[in-house]
Amino acid sequence: MRAKIKYLYLGAVATFVLLTSYSAGSRTVTTIRESPAAADLRVTRPDSPEGAVLSGIVKVAGPQPAATRIDMAADPACLKMHPAPTMSEEVVVGTNGALKNVIVYISDGFGNRSFDPPTEPIELEQKGCTYSPRILGMRARQELKVINDDPTTHNIHPVPQNNREWNMSQPPGSSPIDETFAREEIIPVKCNVHPWMKGYIAVFKHPYFAVTGKDGKFVLKGLPAGNYTITAWHERLGTSTQKIAITANETKEVSFVFEAH
Repeated sequence: MRAKIKYLYLGAVATFVLLTSYSAGSRTVTTIRESPAAADLRVTRPDSPEGAVLSGIVKVAGPQPAATRIDMAADPACLKMHPAPTMSEEVVVGTNGALKNVIVYISDGFGNRSFDPPTEPIELEQKGCTYSPRILGMRARQELKVINDDPTTHNIHPVPQNNREWNMSQPPGSSPIDETFAREEIIPVKCNVHPWMKGYIAVFKHPYFAVTGKDGKFVLKGLPAGNYTITAWHERLGTSTQKIAITANETKEVSFVFEAH
């Protein structure tokens, strides 16, 4: 009887060891099967405290072009909203030559990495018979909501090269226009009713872009370590690029200087 119990005990121990080894082996197999390529495609979110930070300032040097006055007399509703003269915003310069409305973005270096578009929409307002913001940055396949806040009819007309062109009328008080763009590019936008209304929609497949304010500053957060090309684009002054290398959790500063013309 004791011998039988002994054999049963040894059998139970052996079974436990085999199950434990199988379990450990399963975990090992799971780790081995994890694709290095897939791990490389994982990127830090821009709103994460992890990842590198790339910041800087954009300036303009030389004689600054004078702003021109916008004539809105063709639409009394527009003119009424601007008792003071309205000036063009093609070139807006702040203190010490700081340049507003420059799109700063990573233009190369992500390889095969992919980024899911945001679930929340982004808005473009027609306000005071101007586009607000004048330069809008958004993601490919992100929903764009175009809003008419004015007491007059607009029609918004993006003129892309790599996306579908559309042209829609929007009377006052109407519902927002909902659209998306599938591919990257910087798209001019105009209103066929009010020829002075001009703007740009910059579409990116990644989240690493920013538009400078009047202080000329920009910040790109959560950037994965790597070698990149960073580009600054201005509607009138053109583009400027730099090559950078950034390590994990590094904070780096770069600056761009455009020549006025």
